[in-house]
Amino acid sequence: MALVPGIGSGLAAFLSPLGKKAQGGVRVRLTSLDNLPDDGTPRKFPVVAEKVDAWRVSREPVGAVYLRKIAADQVQALHVVCPHAGCSVEYKPGEGDAEGRFFCPCHSANFSLSGKRSDAVSPSPRDMDSLQAEIAENGDVWVVFQNFQVGTAAKIAIA
Repeated sequence: MALVPGIGSGLAAFLSPLGKKAQGGVRVRLTSLDNLPDDGTPRKFPVVAEKVDAWRVSREPVGAVYLRKIAADQVQALHVVCPHAGCSVEYKPGEGDAEGRFFCPCHSANFSLSGKRSDAVSPSPRDMDSLQAEIAENGDVWVVFQNFQVGTAAKIAIA
């Protein structure tokens, strides 16, 4: 009888990682504001975050984000995954007077620099997925990164 509380506590501690709920996103520092072009040209940044699986913690790539400066003190963050089928969206710089755009090579969908669908009948069911971005007092750019379900018109976060 005296061992029951100790065994119960040990078993609860051993199994506790399995009962934790997934977070709605991970806040990561991607760069500093000085590393973003003033003209609004997007730059792609890998997202490396701590991942916890059961009993260990590791730093692994979990995705990528396009960042672009849209004002002196404002940054836009767009997920690189196309909402249609999960392909990686590419940035295509503009030529001459033409503005750059985002392009999905898997199904030829085009998106404006703000992430809006450019085609009236786009195969993508929604615009590119925006992410929450903020600039710290020291100029570091932080993003709340999360993945979203592809193939749906609604922007549904994946846990």
